[in-house]
Parts: sequence; structure tokens; C-alpha cells
Amino acid sequence: MSAVPAAPVAPAAREGLTRRAVFVAAAAAGGGMLIGFASPAQAATAGTGGTAGTAAAPNPFVRIDRAGQVTLILPYVEMGQGAYTSQVQLLAEELEVDPARVKFEAAPPDEKLYGSPLFGGQITGGSGSLRGSWMTLRAAGASARMMLVEAAAQRWKVSAQDCVAVRGEVMHSASGRRIGYGALADAAARLPVPASPALKPVGSHKLIGTSYRRVDTPDKVKGAAKFGIDMHMPGLRYAMVAACPVFNGKLASVDATEAMKIKGVEQVVQIEDAVAVVGATTWAALKGLRALKIEWNEGANAGVSTASMVAQSDAALDRAGLVAVDTGSIASAEANAASRYEAIFRLPLLAHAVLEPINCTVHFRGGDCDVWCGSQIVGRAHQVAVAAAGLPPERVVFHNQLLGGGFGRRLEVDYVTQAVLLAKQVKGPVKITWSREEDMRHDYYRFHNHSRVNVALDAAGRPTGWRHRIVGPNIMARWLPAYQKDNIDLDIIDGASGPYDIPNVFVDFTRNEAPTGMGTGNWRGVGPTRNVFIVESVMDDLAHRAKIDPVEFRRPLLQKSTRTLAAMNLAVAKSGWGEALPPGRGRGIAVFDGFGSFFAMVAQVQVDSAGQLRFERIVCAADVGVAVNPDVVVAQIEGGVIFGLSSVLYGRITVANGRVEQGNFDTYPVLRMQEAPPIEVHLIASTAEPGGVGEPGTAGAIAAVANAVFAATGRRAFALPLDAAQLKGTS
Repeated sequence: MSAVPAAPVAPAAREGLTRRAVFVAAAAAGGGMLIGFASPAQAATAGTGGTAGTAAAPNPFVRIDRAGQVTLILPYVEMGQGAYTSQVQLLAEELEVDPARVKFEAAPPDEKLYGSPLFGGQITGGSGSLRGSWMTLRAAGASARMMLVEAAAQRWKVSAQDCVAVRGEVMHSASGRRIGYGALADAAARLPVPASPALKPVGSHKLIGTSYRRVDTPDKVKGAAKFGIDMHMPGLRYAMVAACPVFNGKLASVDATEAMKIKGVEQVVQIEDAVAVVGATTWAALKGLRALKIEWNEGANAGVSTASMVAQSDAALDRAGLVAVDTGSIASAEANAASRYEAIFRLPLLAHAVLEPINCTVHFRGGDCDVWCGSQIVGRAHQVAVAAAGLPPERVVFHNQLLGGGFGRRLEVDYVTQAVLLAKQVKGPVKITWSREEDMRHDYYRFHNHSRVNVALDAAGRPTGWRHRIVGPNIMARWLPAYQKDNIDLDIIDGASGPYDIPNVFVDFTRNEAPTGMGTGNWRGVGPTRNVFIVESVMDDLAHRAKIDPVEFRRPLLQKSTRTLAAMNLAVAKSGWGEALPPGRGRGIAVFDGFGSFFAMVAQVQVDSAGQLRFERIVCAADVGVAVNPDVVVAQIEGGVIFGLSSVLYGRITVANGRVEQGNFDTYPVLRMQEAPPIEVHLIASTAEPGGVGEPGTAGAIAAVANAVFAATGRRAFALPLDAAQLKGTS
């Protein structure tokens, strides 16, 4: 789900994932088997097998103990997207065990051992969990299975070719003898690890491709699941925090006299830009926080407003940017164009608005520190906790919890640093919680994105040249430098010309940063949520200007993008495209690829005379490669659609006097159940490697709805959200 971009994986990283992954085995502590992934350098040190203490530390995906218990160490975190379930399925498929008997644990912080092969760091985001584990977890399971079979064959003095693994046992086909994995684990751990584990071919899978039940659901239904905000322990204290409401402002003074009179309030602690009240209960801490008399040093941003940021972004449109794409000859295409098209798009500031507010529990004990919270970027969260604690890394233990939503917000680590700095002043464990207002007003926002698109057209009104200038911040310069090329953020340009075969394309990027101190970061769908809306709006506009059906307009431009074309054909067939609709209703289409997947989406909407927009139906066709768990895939796409529809109707953060004006769901609404339309998802059967599914639904929904609104009203959206004032009187 949320979060980092799906820019192309470096060839060396992809090679390392698919061909040079080296698995190492060792005896687990207390007996049994441990198997996981190691880099070629690690493997060279470790050899091909060994005993505990002699092998280089592997990336321990799998443990099998003497009782036969299989434990999977999960490299990717669960934030509602089904990552735990798909990871269990991948392992259980190749290991030949019942997934119901696989225990699982969240991986501890370790960037080297648990780093994503797609992104490098220990990251869950960018629809990368399944793509990152597709080879590694299957190969770990296959390696373990082959070694267990070999151990049984040696015990029985038979050929391994005559033995087969079945549901946690190895069976000798001729004699029918069986032995459980637990009895073989010690011997298997001492065997050489297969250099190229034999993976099951697509089509022979028993678990992959099935809608196996979610492994995280039972505890969530029973209330036993532990999210960060659920942390409790003896002696726990509760803190509510307030940071300066103006970006980059500092704390000037605090009068805690009235706060300390409130029953249950125990302490007031301060850091440079925030203050927290510590109490015996959350309610006491909140009442104490409200009673504080705080003076802030607002600094240079006290005059910042939405208008000033929009004006700054508009001015940046007139500055030449860094060239990101330059194919063919855009100058020649424009010089020889029969006609030209230009449009400017303005996208607003957006918050993540995750359901679980920001929280972090810390127990600082002088020479040791424990941290409990939910993070999408566990290794980096541990690093900043270490820095804030001022302790050696081995003295700081980070316990990652289930996440009540991420969407990119929990790719940031500001709240971890803040919590540790505050907790250093508190005796005993303390849970620091942000109010909803604090959360929304100190987010890492998707910043204003402006674009100018110029298209050169032939006599039939079809594009021969595409020029796209993108204005926005360079998030990856701070967040993931590997996603930089020539000082260009590879996320913000992702999908800037769509999947279309246009011979002359020029894309440039003009960097325009937020005011100092305003957090900007990744938002669900990342680059495509900006660019799919822009590209598909332009293509739709060009089709209507040329008086060509929007589907037929796109079709000749997609002949080389066969998987995208197939998705479009299926979405069109399933949506009733072309069937007449009453006045005030319309259908719109959007097609795109991203995150290794290929999508088409058709939205049907109604707009009444008061400008009220109602979503009637969303039809999505997708080629996501192998759908490891079709139910999880469909749920992810549906969730992405809902996220996108929320932004179409309501997504806009505004700033006045350096302060975010929205504070809760009354002023920053999200889509309600009664507003959600029926969503149909049609998956195209595929044997290709899995693509991402958590992000694309958001991008597709925004674009398809905008085009449907045009079909219903004749009004083209060049800015979001689509509020009633824009649409009033259109039917």
C-alpha cells in the first residue's frame, strides 16, 4: 500500500534477486533448522552449510524446530494490505506445509538482512511487498524442502528422487515410509544448500493463486491483535503532545500551573518544538495539555498560506526544468503540428489521514531503551531511535507492531525521534499519542503538484508530440536517494506520458520545495496518482476535441502496450461502455501501467443540478501477473479505489498564517459507506511475475471519475477536488 515509487529496479538488484540469491542454512539455537537469504559475499564467508556460530548470519526467513513447528520471519509489515497472508502462502507453497501450521513473527530491524530487493531498505510500501518476496520466500521454502527430502533419503539410504515432501512430512514413494520435518531438521541443517532451488512451475501451485483466508483476521476479529496504540504494560504512563502549529516554529515558553492541578497529571516535559503532558490516563494527559498556557516562536513561516504556495508553484511552471525524458524530436513535432493543445493542472496539498493516530511507546532506562510502534520502515525507525536515545544500537530494541493504516505516513520517523526525546525525561514506560488534530496538522503531506502539458497534434487530432513539465518537491532526494537520476525524483515523473506510443516525448522536472519545516512525503499511489489523472485527462480531452470515442482514440496508441490494451478491452466489455445514459450521468475511462501491473478503469457517475457528485459504479480490469491471493488482490484494489474517491470529493489541505486549517474528519472528510459505489474487479489470468496492487486503484479512480464527470457535465477538471461549486448547474 502506500508509499514509495515503482521506478525501475536496477538491473544489478534484479539479477541479484532472481539469479544470484544465495541461501544458507544453519542449526537453529536449541536444535532444528534455520534457512534464509544471504548476499554472495556473506555466502562466501559462510560456505554452504554449517552449525550455529559458524555460518554467516543469514536473512532468517524460516525456522523449523525439532517438533516440526515452522516459523516464518516476515520481512514486510502488515498494515491491512494482506502482506502477512501472501508471505505465508509463498513459503508454504514451496515448503509443502499447511499454511495454518506456519507461525509468523515480524522481522526485527536490520537493513542489511531484511532490506527489500526492490528498494534496498527495510521498507514496506510502493506495492513492493509481494514483488520483493516473490523469489526470496519461494526459494527459501524450496531450499528447505529439498534439504529435508535429502536428509530423509540419506536416513533411509534411498535416492532423493524417490522421496517427496507432503504436508510437513517426507514420504518414500515405494515403501510408504514417512517422517516429519521436525525429526529431519537437525540433519537437514548440516546439508549443502541447493545452489538453484527448483521452484514449482506456475500452473502446479496448490496455494498460490487461491484465496486462502487472511492469517491476520482471526486476532483482529477477537480483539487480540496488537497495534501500536494498544500497547500496555505495568507502570505505563500516557502522554499527549503538542508541537508548534506553525511549520518550523519553536517552543518559547510553557506555564504548566493549571495543568498540574488536574487529577492524574504527573509531569510536563519539553523539547525544542513540542511539549507533552504525562499522566496516569490518556484523558488526564489530554485535559492537562488543554490547560497549558503555551507561547510559540512562530518563526519565518507565520505568513505562509495556500495562496502563496500555489503562486510559488505557478511561478515554477515558467522555469525550465531538468530533462527527464527526451525521445524523438519534440521541437520537430511541434514545428510540424497541424494544431497544438495546452493545459495546466493544479493538485492540492493532501494528508494521509490514517485511522490509527500517530503513537509510540518508549521505555528508557538509562542504559537501555525499548520502543514499540508501527512503522513501514523498521530499520530506519530503529536508527533514529538509537540517535535520539544516544545509546549503542544493541541497547535500543525496536518492537514493530501492526499498523492501523500507513499509506506512506508511517514511512516517516519524526514521531519516533520525538517520542524517544520526550521519554528520556520520564521515569518508566510512556505511551506518546497524538490527537487527531495533531496528526493531521503535522503530517508529511503530498505537496502541491502543478503540471503543464503541451501536445502536438496531426490533422486528425492525434498526438505526435508530448511535452510535460512537472513542478513539485524532490521527495526522493531526502527519502530514498537510489530513486534519483541526475537530480530528478524518479517518483514524481513516473507515468508522465502514460503507456502510449507517442514518437516524440519530452518531460522535464522543475523542483519546487515546501516551506522549510513542512513535512512532505509519499502518499498512496505516489507518482501515478499525480500523473495518471493528468495524462488521462489530456487524452480524454483530445478524444472529445477530435470527436472520437475515448476508447477508440486510445486504441491505436496502445498497440505496443498489449497488456494495457487487454485490460482496456476487458473493462470496456464489462462496463457497458457505449450504452446510452440519462442526462446528468456519464462514464469515463482511464488506462495506465505502474508497479509492474496493467490497469483500466471505467467510472460511472451522476452529477445533479446542485453540483452533487455521486459515484454509481466502478469497473476495473487488471493484469497483475500471478494473483497469489485473488481475494487479497481484489480487496487491495477496492481499498485503493475508495482512497482515490475520497480525494476526488474531499482531498484538500489548506494553510493560513502558517497553520493547517483542517484538524479532523469533519473538515477533512473521507468517503462514507453510503457514498461508496459498487466496485467490480476483473483479473486477467497471467503467468507473469506478480505486480503491485495496493497503489494503482487510487490513481485509476481519480482519473476515471474526472473523465466521467466531463462526460456527464461537459466540464473538464484541471484541479482537484471536484466540489459542488465547480459542478453546480451542469445537468
